[in-house]
Amino acid sequence: MKSILATLAALMALSVPAAAQDGKLVLYTSQPQTDAQQTLDAFKARYPRVDVSFVRDGTPRVLAKLRAEIEAGQPQADVLLIADSVTMEALKQERRLQAHEKADVSAYPAGIHDKDKTWFGTKLITTGIVYNTKAALKPSSWLDLTRPEAKGLVAMPSPLASGAAMIHTVTLSGSLPGGWSYYEALRKNGALASGGNGDVLKQVAGGEKLYGMIVDFMPIREKAKGAPVEFVFPSEGVSAVSEPVAILSTARNPAAARALIDFLLSEDGQRLAARQGYVPAHPKVGLPAGYPERSAIKLMPFDPATALAGDSANKKRFSDIFE
Repeated sequence: MKSILATLAALMALSVPAAAQDGKLVLYTSQPQTDAQQTLDAFKARYPRVDVSFVRDGTPRVLAKLRAEIEAGQPQADVLLIADSVTMEALKQERRLQAHEKADVSAYPAGIHDKDKTWFGTKLITTGIVYNTKAALKPSSWLDLTRPEAKGLVAMPSPLASGAAMIHTVTLSGSLPGGWSYYEALRKNGALASGGNGDVLKQVAGGEKLYGMIVDFMPIREKAKGAPVEFVFPSEGVSAVSEPVAILSTARNPAAARALIDFLLSEDGQRLAARQGYVPAHPKVGLPAGYPERSAIKLMPFDPATALAGDSANKKRFSDIFE
């Protein structure tokens, strides 16, 4: 009898935090519409008393909306869930974020989250190589895109228009032995940098180009649907954006905001990311179908604070090479 009562007491104690969260919670996100709705539906199931809503758009437009609201003295969002850590680092330096000091990140490797716990990576969206299955050269290295067989056949998203592409450019130029000379070699080999990841996929799947730099989930999903594409995690490693989440310093419901972050970082939240087709940031959660073993994916080092400080110089360097 005592053991049953003890068990019931423990279960009641576990339910208190969920029951204690209520009120309105507003999320601004760059997640795809379906993913955002699935994420909040799962959160709502755990915290039914929280009235949660979201605004969805690309990261630049989400930030433009948020900054306009801040300027007017009426910021609406409690939580941001956007594409990249460089944007979060900028907001942190502007003191727009508040720390969630009790967030449990003990299972995560260093570098996934801000050391001061103001933003937290929720998944790993890597950039590697996509190629059309009719291509004679089957690339395994970033250097393969500079080979004569790939001349005039390489597409990539422009880092002047895409934050994820800029992170990729900074990562490669900082990690490959040749640094920026790698991009000079790409340009000499006729590589085209324009548009976004969707444009790259369209060109490679359609055969207009045979190779491209692209985020992992797009070609992996399209291959499963029958598209004539393959995705490669190059031997040197890959860049990654972590789709970080953060609480705004002006959040009206910080308690519910912390609960949302806790959910996203939990194994349940990470399994949801896997079901949506992404690489979970949590090292114990398995990868979706179509991906290799986690050990086969080598992440190149990246420091968002350094990237933020050098953003203007990096954009100019890229522009000087490709335009």
